[in-house]
Amino acid sequence: MPARRGVRTRATPLRKGREAMPLLLTRRQMLARGARTAGALAAWSVARPLGAAANLRQSAKAPTSPVAIQRCASYEPRLLRERLDKALDAIGGIGKVVANKTVTVKVNLTGHFRTMHDRPPWETYHTHPNVVAALCAALDGAGAKRIVLCDALYYKKTAEEVLSENGWDLSAIRSAGGQKVTFVNTKNRGSFKTYSRLKVPWGGYLYPAFDVNGHYEKCDVFVSLAKLKNHSSAGVTMSVKNLFGMTPTALYGGDAPNEDSVSARVAILHHAKRKVPAGVPPEVQADPPTDPLVRVPRITADKLGARPVDLAIVAGITTIRGGEGFWNKNTAPIEPKLLFAGRNAVCTDAVCTAVMGYSPMAGHGEHPFQGENHLRLLHEAGVGEIDPGRIEVAGLSVKEALCPFDGSSRKA
Repeated sequence: MPARRGVRTRATPLRKGREAMPLLLTRRQMLARGARTAGALAAWSVARPLGAAANLRQSAKAPTSPVAIQRCASYEPRLLRERLDKALDAIGGIGKVVANKTVTVKVNLTGHFRTMHDRPPWETYHTHPNVVAALCAALDGAGAKRIVLCDALYYKKTAEEVLSENGWDLSAIRSAGGQKVTFVNTKNRGSFKTYSRLKVPWGGYLYPAFDVNGHYEKCDVFVSLAKLKNHSSAGVTMSVKNLFGMTPTALYGGDAPNEDSVSARVAILHHAKRKVPAGVPPEVQADPPTDPLVRVPRITADKLGARPVDLAIVAGITTIRGGEGFWNKNTAPIEPKLLFAGRNAVCTDAVCTAVMGYSPMAGHGEHPFQGENHLRLLHEAGVGEIDPGRIEVAGLSVKEALCPFDGSSRKA
């Protein structure tokens, strides 16, 4: 296998699939499997410690940070901007964070653009372009110098081509962002001569570092703009799990190394059926786990360690429950009509998880976490608090916002 090129190290408004993941189970099946998985995980932890992070006991040092919850009944642009601004103000504003800064925003555009439940992807499993426009307007209003919107798309075309061909009004988003907005497909190194290497500060639960497109490193502020959803391997997906899409298919896809790859990352990251290409940081263990219910949560935790989030925004206006995309069975549309914002991604996702009717403190293998709980892993690493009782919540309370994802969907 040929060696890679050099790596640099680092200490809308509307105009008009991705990876073949395991099928999400029904609640009854999940509970039964959860009991078996919990036992398997207990045995696994004895035989297979958590890589370089085996002895982490940093939960007492995990910081807590306020999280804002706002009711938002629709994607109407003015309403979105008003509610997002209220949420941002409630966590201290973003002026001091983004003024005169380059801001990279990781958008959740998992899988291909497909209709789901007779709704467009942005109403079900993708970030809505109107939410993107509202965030760009807020960033511009706070004085951001440059705004880069990105995700590793499973298309060989540019991000602009993919988005415009699938109904996004890019000119409206540019206008909202004060003409400071660029769109980037980070499936490879793009315009950069080398990849950026992001290291996991605790050595890694599974990977010690990740090689990524330079936009994730060469920015002053990093924003995770996510969707409120269940996940077939991680239990829940919000601002932390959104970072799974940072890794380029060129290096982590099934046919890597290949700068033109649009192959899924399942073989390498989910199942360990292939090793990363020569020159890319390999797993920390000689005999790593192969179960995606163990691997995906550990990789998710490692990615947040490698690329900390400065601002977490989670949209749960309309979404799906029972899975993260069109490839999952047993999904259904749900309308929580909520927006979340926080400066600490772990705290933000913990509150989101509680609003979904789950415990973010659940043990490994406990519902809704089919395998390991990535929020617990991050808490153990000292990245963020996960006890909702220790997290200040502004705006709506968790009780007022509660929208159980295992129950019937909330309607207008």
